Amino acid sequence: MAVTEEIRPNADALLHAAPPRRPANLGQILRWTLLFLGGIAMVMPIAYMISTSLKWPHEVYNLQLIPDEPHLENYTYVLEDGRFYGWFINSIVIAVVTTVSNVLFDSLVGYTLCKFRFPGRYIVFIAILSTLMIPTEMLVIPWYLMSQQLGWLDTYWGIMFPGLMTAFGSFLMKQFFETVPDDFIEAARIDGLNELQIWWTVAMPLVKPALAALAIFVFLGNWTAFIWPLIVTNSVEMYTLPVGLSSFGDEADVAWELIMTGAAISTIPTLVVFLIFQRYIIQGVVMAGLKG
Repeated sequence: MAVTEEIRPNADALLHAAPPRRPANLGQILRWTLLFLGGIAMVMPIAYMISTSLKWPHEVYNLQLIPDEPHLENYTYVLEDGRFYGWFINSIVIAVVTTVSNVLFDSLVGYTLCKFRFPGRYIVFIAILSTLMIPTEMLVIPWYLMSQQLGWLDTYWGIMFPGLMTAFGSFLMKQFFETVPDDFIEAARIDGLNELQIWWTVAMPLVKPALAALAIFVFLGNWTAFIWPLIVTNSVEMYTLPVGLSSFGDEADVAWELIMTGAAISTIPTLVVFLIFQRYIIQGVVMAGLKG
């Protein structure tokens, strides 16, 4: 009996013992090393941005990451500059309005191209996709001439109208609406819902990951836009944050410490938006890749 009692604990210990860990092979080590180096490469610009925002002007061109005399005077100067709040509000208004517009109109276009059968549907779809091949720089002059003729220069509308709808958003939403079963659409029609009601109450809730991904892409794109707002605006009051921050300094010198300070502050809304919708954007990107 004593021998049996001694063997039983040893057997239980063996059964509950953790399985032996397999040694990492060379491929795994190489992948983790590349991922680690890639993460450092992506984080370093942000780290230097924050570091520069804490430096005095004479330390800006010193590449050491930790300033000798870190301070918050740059943040105080930027936040006390009344222009910064105006630029911040301009960017918020433009980014929010264009995001809402894209979510609504791009989803309408995608739903129409996916769930309706009409002559020339594929021609329209190909025409929309073909606009993705046109560089933005080639469209700046037509946009500017249109804005000048219609009196949109130096206005919110002049800044926003090129981005109120996007070909990428229409394509993305069409791909996701294809995952919505046609039986749901037909059942809603039998229940007496019109097409707008079906789009809003049936189809839209089923593509929330795509809507979240599209909203984040559009918001970030308009929040960081520089070329078109720089061209279409004339007054300092209408500047967006990227354009306004570039105005810190003069022809003889550029106040990089103030620019980096403003850039550090301007990243806060984008980080908040990303953290809130992180789950949706990752799911949306994965599903978009699977659909593609």
